[in-house]
Amino acid sequence: MGRTKRKWKRIVLKLSGEVLKGELGYGIDPRVNNSLAAQIKQGYQTGTQISIVIGGGNIYRGLESATEGMDRSTADYMGMLATMLNGLALQEALERIGVDTRVLTAIEMHELAEPYIRRRAIRHLEKGRVVIFVCGTGNPYFTTDTAAALRAVEIGADMILKATKVDGVYSKDPVKYKTAKKYDKLDFMDVLKNKLKVIDATAVSLCMDNNLPLIVFSIKKEGNLKRAIEGKKIGTSIS
Repeated sequence: MGRTKRKWKRIVLKLSGEVLKGELGYGIDPRVNNSLAAQIKQGYQTGTQISIVIGGGNIYRGLESATEGMDRSTADYMGMLATMLNGLALQEALERIGVDTRVLTAIEMHELAEPYIRRRAIRHLEKGRVVIFVCGTGNPYFTTDTAAALRAVEIGADMILKATKVDGVYSKDPVKYKTAKKYDKLDFMDVLKNKLKVIDATAVSLCMDNNLPLIVFSIKKEGNLKRAIEGKKIGTSIS
């Protein structure tokens, strides 16, 4: 298949674990996993180098009662392990449809994935592979949003695309409040001052300090990832 128009040379796609569970209360919905893989393949076929930072909320949220009263660092490490499960599931779905994929982990697990090394990640991307970053930054107290911002800066990405279940950033929860206002554009200071919960403050600060733009969009609509990569108007842009 021929390459289509691309806007960005290299992007980081931030996927929340909650997206993977679909309509299930917990775990990975195979249909959603396969649909995500198909959308990533569409984006990959534009010629843009795609790396992915994946969360673990679909698995970790089901363990929250078990972590009650637990040391925060231990609980965070458990959340990092959940991202490994999601990364392996997405890798399998991508490779099943012909997309060469590598999983790189911030916590070494040699039998499962390659350790994260910046130059190795860039080399995989240059060779046309999709790279999935798992286990966050490898440190407790940092979210996978921050991991996405950090990896994007490290590998020289042009853009972070944050895939969610809603079609952009709103003034308040659009599911609960019909009066919620959608923003087409924001600057990073707006996000910090108004305490918009779309991305955590550490990640916002890292993006702002490094002039790294961000688009928040819905992954639930088929083809949206490809539209975002092609630079079409979609979601909310933050810069």
